[in-house]
Amino acid sequence: MKKTIIRTGLETLYFSGMHHLLRPLVGGVGVILTLHHVRPARPEAFQPNRLLEVTPKFLDRLLRRLKRARIDVISLDEMHQRFVSGDFKRRFVCITFDDGYKDVKQWAYPLFKQYELPFALYIPTSFPDRLGELWWVALEAVIAQNSRIGMLIDGKEQFFECGSVAEKRELYDAIYGYLRSMKTEDEVRKTVRDLCACYHVDIPALCRDLCMDWGEIAELAADPLVTIGAHTVNHMMLKKVPNDDTVRAEIEMSRSVLEAALGRRPEHLSYPVGDPTSAGPREFRIAAELGFKTAVTTRPGVLFKVHAEHLMALPRVSVNGEFQQQRYLKVLMSGAATAMWNGFRRVNAA
Repeated sequence: MKKTIIRTGLETLYFSGMHHLLRPLVGGVGVILTLHHVRPARPEAFQPNRLLEVTPKFLDRLLRRLKRARIDVISLDEMHQRFVSGDFKRRFVCITFDDGYKDVKQWAYPLFKQYELPFALYIPTSFPDRLGELWWVALEAVIAQNSRIGMLIDGKEQFFECGSVAEKRELYDAIYGYLRSMKTEDEVRKTVRDLCACYHVDIPALCRDLCMDWGEIAELAADPLVTIGAHTVNHMMLKKVPNDDTVRAEIEMSRSVLEAALGRRPEHLSYPVGDPTSAGPREFRIAAELGFKTAVTTRPGVLFKVHAEHLMALPRVSVNGEFQQQRYLKVLMSGAATAMWNGFRRVNAA
């Protein structure tokens, strides 16, 4: 139902031409796109995390369109410079990838090289260290491999049937929502670890299979087209971490490890998950105190001149795998859809 509503809204804005009419009012000075995976479509019917991936064909069309458009595709450093100097003569786009998956190097990087376009990679350092916990992928694996799941909820063992694809989807959404409602990151991690131990899912193996190692990251970092940014050490939802010092350490240690491994100090940060339940004013303040040039959220929106005063809380537009149509992305980049989502507020940094 939610997907249908979103799709209907995007279609309406596009085919009515409203996104063109609204763009001068709500299009701002630029936009940051966020992606995760780029890989060929997979045949499995149960893919609850499909929203995090697009196909190489879709990315190719996007980059080709941007290359021909009257919009500058620029690096994060160039974006920061434009905000500092107030140079907004031309609208711009930055393209970012979170987490550092192997498929980005295999499928996305050759396309950026072909079109000579810059992009950024935000790396949680526990992933190339092979200590990372991709708990949302682990949860998918547990449900995919079983037809009945038992777990402890509020001190009571409960069991759920998940033999059919529909049941698996429903159960994934329910457990994911339950995990996201937990007050602390430690609770989330412990619950998923217990599930994986019970149902024989190897969490470290998921990290090894999906994420780039340090050699692969270094190869990309050597290319001037690529900016490496910090993404904490353990990909924690920082707002769920009660201790300020731990939050600071997660961010600062991530930057130090990246600098030691790659020889260059990251100046840009992405908050893991990045929505209002995962990053807020405390995290924005700490990022500023640590001296980052910019920090990005996943709060939906385009960029306006006033964001020069909120460089630690920049919005992004998600390139969502459930909506792989160029017309949908045109609507999102116009600012029309996100303006309506945000009640026409230009800044959402609270």
